[in-house]
Amino acid sequence: MCKVRLWIALGLLTAWDGNAVAEMVDVKYRGPVDLSAFECTDTPRSSFVRRVCYDAEQSYMVIKLQGAYYHYCEIDEQTVAALLSADSIGRFFNAHIKGTGSDGPFDCRTHPAPSYD
Repeated sequence: MCKVRLWIALGLLTAWDGNAVAEMVDVKYRGPVDLSAFECTDTPRSSFVRRVCYDAEQSYMVIKLQGAYYHYCEIDEQTVAALLSADSIGRFFNAHIKGTGSDGPFDCRTHPAPSYD
């Protein structure tokens, strides 16, 4: 019981101190990913792409499509920037990122996914 109180107190202190609190999301075909290394952008003008989280150091994107998160590997910053600034984010995603099956240019089955330990 005492450990639980300490953990809660540390969590509140971290939140009060202004430091980022870790956010975990469940990525389809991968599992849990901690987004603390990512820069995330909500996309309210798209009904299909809801959120884009990008780790430039690892060239790795986690994207929320409607209700589920998916991941894309070895994706460059220019492509992510173009996605976020596209007139239609959903159309850009489908045409330039998604691909079909494992032939997408950033598919994590053919490009290595980074490790977040």
